[in-house]
Amino acid sequence: MFEDYEFTLCLTHDVDRPYKTFQAPYYALKEHDLSHLKSLVSSDRPYWQFEEIMELEEELGVRSSFYFLNEKNLFRDKGPREWIKPNNWKLFTGRYNITDDEIVDVIQTLDRGGWEVGLHGSYESYNNLKRLRYEKETLEDILGHDVIGGRQHYLNLNRPKTWEYHQQIGLKYDASLGSSSKYGFQNGYNTIRPFDDEFTVFPLTLMEVALFGGDLDVDSVKHEIDRLLHRASECEAIVAALWHPRVFNERDFPGYKELYRYLITSALEMGAWVGPIAEAYDCTQIER
Repeated sequence: MFEDYEFTLCLTHDVDRPYKTFQAPYYALKEHDLSHLKSLVSSDRPYWQFEEIMELEEELGVRSSFYFLNEKNLFRDKGPREWIKPNNWKLFTGRYNITDDEIVDVIQTLDRGGWEVGLHGSYESYNNLKRLRYEKETLEDILGHDVIGGRQHYLNLNRPKTWEYHQQIGLKYDASLGSSSKYGFQNGYNTIRPFDDEFTVFPLTLMEVALFGGDLDVDSVKHEIDRLLHRASECEAIVAALWHPRVFNERDFPGYKELYRYLITSALEMGAWVGPIAEAYDCTQIER
């Protein structure tokens, strides 16, 4: 199938924080605007962007992969000594419960609509087979069918052990190999088969925060997207792109949604195949 296209663009979203929690006071102080605090005391949900993403991708005729997180809870799953560590508050508080009715509903809606729902392995699961299996089984219970791949939270990897765990629990691909600070083809232009079998690694080519840097200059970023896509076309590459759902909130992340649209439309105009990693995986198996 891929031989009919100039290159491949896989679209992915890591669902880390669909609710604006600790970020609210941060932006209130940064911008001297107390209206950011509304999300703490009202039904306002600025980071709940699933409908907006689905609408945008439906308009463009594409689908993507959504990876859902089942993170530990600091107070329920960690001992009191862990409560006083500042980094643990960032990692294990303010998340979401994957079994909440609202989350279950959006997972099932995405699945019915043709989007891929995959596993976003929790922060410590990359090194914990039992935990990783539990998270996969919980997500599959919600979906009613198997999950074939995903990405580890914070791109955590213990190579090749994490991939061995993935294979043991029945995953067919992983999309964790990459960087949150660099973008490009540091890990090659195509997939990797670490065990010389069907298990496949899709390297992460660009995460939005790496591409945009500290000060977002839309025209400069468009130039970088053009450069990267032209390189992908020259090398018949597979590009895996990550846009976190919260960055589609244009108030806190102006320009990010526009640039996601630009990435997709530019790739389509250049003759790329665009879609979720699960479908790309199926294509790589057919062409193998």
